[in-house]
Amino acid sequence: MKRFIGFVTKEFYHIFRDKRTMFILFGMPMVQIMLFGFAITNEINNVNIAIFDQSKDTETQQIINKISASKYFKIQNQITHETQIESVFRTGKVKAVLVFEKDFIQNLQNQKVAKVQVITDATDPNMANTITNYINAILQNYSQEINKNSKPVYQIQTQTQLYYNPELKSVFTFVPGVMTVILMLVSAMMTSISITREKEMGTMEVLLVSPIKPFQVVIGKVFPYIFLSIINATIILLLGVFVFKMPIEGSLLLLALESILFIITALSLGILISTIAQSQQTAMMFSLAGLMLPVIILSGFIFPISSMPLPLQIMSNIIPAKWFIIIIKAIMLKGATIYTIWKETLILIGMTVFFIAVSVKKYKIRLE
Repeated sequence: MKRFIGFVTKEFYHIFRDKRTMFILFGMPMVQIMLFGFAITNEINNVNIAIFDQSKDTETQQIINKISASKYFKIQNQITHETQIESVFRTGKVKAVLVFEKDFIQNLQNQKVAKVQVITDATDPNMANTITNYINAILQNYSQEINKNSKPVYQIQTQTQLYYNPELKSVFTFVPGVMTVILMLVSAMMTSISITREKEMGTMEVLLVSPIKPFQVVIGKVFPYIFLSIINATIILLLGVFVFKMPIEGSLLLLALESILFIITALSLGILISTIAQSQQTAMMFSLAGLMLPVIILSGFIFPISSMPLPLQIMSNIIPAKWFIIIIKAIMLKGATIYTIWKETLILIGMTVFFIAVSVKKYKIRLE
């Protein structure tokens, strides 16, 4: 029995001394609970909306104040003309526009009925539905307040309009999201496994002492996978368009160039993972476990980022998939041009340069 107790004690010591095991045992569950608890929610908070107040009277101002006082919405823009509605949606910063009709207060006082139009960006159908329901609830609450001591009853009617996805097809959300997840995981995993295989077999040292410079080794490893991933992206897009009837409103050339940029970003990340991992199994675990969870949860693919706590919103900015999903949705559903998505494109370029620079530096250190 003493031998058995001694053996078990030894195992405990081994577990407690291994930092990686301790992280997997206690760190991962805590991280997952925090991520799932805060990020996975269908509620909306701090959603940016715009106001087109054609009446500009005391009643509309009170309704606007009530909406902005709620935790669900932030007034991002005040629109002065109907033609601005399309442009604010194209920027992607505004998810809904409230249009108050002309003579709102006169209609409410004389006809006892006034109208508010709720226009939503339906590229995310679930979010568009939730926004409409929340605004309807706030307007109903306001109606109850003004009807508390008055007769006859005043009514505020809402009219809804959906931009970019009037039929609320969920596939319009899932095709760009799934394409992003597949390209990110496959590209990063293929590259990282390819390089760690060279390290395991000992051929990487031969490459590093060869006349080929480290950056040429890195670019040479990435190059073949760019073409393979482009074929992968083309197949996904063809399936989306011809099987699921996904529209492509914008330029095909721009969509292709942005997809290539994202593929290069993902491959560069795979190179960086391979400089850290020492075996194929570790590289695969990094690629699957380390990328799958953040890409699905923090990219805005399924759950709205604006509803997450501030630390998670900040963390989501370092996820390349977040920026590509914004780009691909803008091109495919909104017909956006480079003038609309230049900022997201520059961020992806910056990330690619950073990943490649760090990878080259690490290979140089190994060579020295």
